[in-house]
Amino acid sequence: MKTVRDVMTEDVASCRIDDSIAMVAQLMKDKNIGAVPICENSQDLLGMVTDRDLVIRGYAENRDAATPVKEVMSGQLYKVQPEATLQEASQMMADYKIRRLPVVNQGKLIGMLSLGDLSLDQMSDQAAGRALEEISEHTDIIH
Repeated sequence: MKTVRDVMTEDVASCRIDDSIAMVAQLMKDKNIGAVPICENSQDLLGMVTDRDLVIRGYAENRDAATPVKEVMSGQLYKVQPEATLQEASQMMADYKIRRLPVVNQGKLIGMLSLGDLSLDQMSDQAAGRALEEISEHTDIIH
C-alpha cells in the first residue's frame, strides 16, 4: 500500500511567523499556491496560512500589508506523517474538510500532500474523489 511519502510534494515553500502578509501573498502568487506552511528554525512547523486566511483575517479586516502572518494564520493545524497510508490521509482531509496537509517527520516539515497529489496517483484517485466530495459538501450554514 502506498504511503504519503510516495506522492507528497517535497519542494515546499514556507515562511516565518514574522513575515508580512504581503510577502506571503506574493509568495502564493509567484509559486501559484494557495497555502503556505509557517515554520521556524530548521523547518519546525508552527502553522499554516491559506489564501482564505489572508482575505478573511487580513485584508477584509483592513490589516496593513506589513501585518505579521502570525496574526492571520489558521489556529488549528492538521498534519500527517510520511508513513501514513494514502487512505488515512484522504480520510483526514475529508474529516477536517481540508485540501492540503503538511507532512512532518519529528516536527519538521518535509513535504505537502494535496488533493491534487492524491488524484495523480491511480490507486488513490477514488479516495481523493471521496475526500473532495466531503470537503465540498454544502452545509446549512450561511457564510
